[in-house]
Amino acid sequence: MATRTTTKKTSAGKSTKTPAKKNAAKELKDLFEDSLKDIYWAEKALVKALPKMQKNATDKKLKTAIEGHLMETEIHVKRLEECFKSLKRKPQAKKCDAMQGLLDEGKSIMEETEAGPVRDAGIIAAAQKVEHYEIATYGTLAAYAKVLKENFCLKNFLATLDEEKKCDALLTKVADTRLNMKAV
Repeated sequence: MATRTTTKKTSAGKSTKTPAKKNAAKELKDLFEDSLKDIYWAEKALVKALPKMQKNATDKKLKTAIEGHLMETEIHVKRLEECFKSLKRKPQAKKCDAMQGLLDEGKSIMEETEAGPVRDAGIIAAAQKVEHYEIATYGTLAAYAKVLKENFCLKNFLATLDEEKKCDALLTKVADTRLNMKAV
């Protein structure tokens, strides 16, 4: 059985062990379900944040890309709810500190840039950070689902992972085709 502590170094260079919380994951299934709650919160938060990003964007292709991804994100939420159902669990969100940080950074970028190409470039940068987080998370969840033989969830995670990768590629294309040059 795995130990319930991790080792980290202090400022003095000494290693200390971080004790696990009482409700800490003991098995991969626990970690899988905890990660599912985390990304469920993240996707729901993104459904609220994307319209704000779209409203602040000025480039038509960027606005269209954000609108398309909002519709996909709503589907991602539904897929996650289906995964909870397949696991015989009630859909439950657990605040995702990583997504909260990424959304806060995106808000900050919009506040610190003038409307126009520079802000659009910043929105793309913030959106791609979100996409990269989601790609990492869905890839990990798919790996867990495969090992746990949660094939329904695996199929959903792989579909979402593919969509997240396509969104990231689209954002790169929007930025590379002309938007970043306008921001110069």
